[in-house]
Amino acid sequence: MPATVQILSDLHLEAPPTYDDFEVVPKAPYLGLLGDIGTIEKHKDECLKFLTAQLKQFRAVLFVPGNHEAYHSDWPTTLEILRNFEHDVARDESLGDFVLLDRAVFRLDENTAILGCSLFSHVPPERYSIVRRSLNDFYQTRDWNVALHNEAHERDLAWLNQQVAALDEAGVNMIILSHWSPSTDSRAVEPRHAGSDIATAFSTDLSGEVCFQSARVKAWAFGHTHYNCDFEAQRGDGVAPLRILTNQRGYTFATAEGFDEEKTVAC
Repeated sequence: MPATVQILSDLHLEAPPTYDDFEVVPKAPYLGLLGDIGTIEKHKDECLKFLTAQLKQFRAVLFVPGNHEAYHSDWPTTLEILRNFEHDVARDESLGDFVLLDRAVFRLDENTAILGCSLFSHVPPERYSIVRRSLNDFYQTRDWNVALHNEAHERDLAWLNQQVAALDEAGVNMIILSHWSPSTDSRAVEPRHAGSDIATAFSTDLSGEVCFQSARVKAWAFGHTHYNCDFEAQRGDGVAPLRILTNQRGYTFATAEGFDEEKTVAC
């Protein structure tokens, strides 16, 4: 039996604060939280309490940082809090594993791996101004701008391609978890946002990249868009299609259609 991962993202437990109210009923041994779960520094105690509750009922919690995790803070502080939590959890035998997927690989077994990173999008120069003015990321996150956002994209993408190439050569099957979207396929984009001037802040077409084209990559789950999808993307050259999926709740006052608290993906 293949291992399964329960996929949830964009719970936005910070708006309004509902960390104590949202319950996850386990439907798989592993839980993937693909970003925008809450604000890490501002609501540190509440966030870590929520994560600890999940670690008591899952073998491992795989956590991908999203943009909202760093709101009212900065990225170094946010990641430091999460890394310290990861370290503390590792010393507590009563809890499952907390895995910070900030360019990290989690091996399910010798033949299967989960790769994870935020995968910031690529914003082209002609969209710099409108993206900077339109997104809260550049107002709510200290010391953050579009140039740094793009640098983070290049870093994450280079890491993904390198890891996928190495694991592919070793015969390891993979699932990728990210916050930002790797696809501009119309099936991954909410129709009312198609062609938006700020679309590049949410997704990047990676269909020509090694991480997308490798036949060993079986599925890719992401969040951030508040639009749920589950489809197979063709890859050509005899390569089997790539399953692309999301399971995003959205805000409590604007729940995304199709959100399923029990959604899983087989590894």
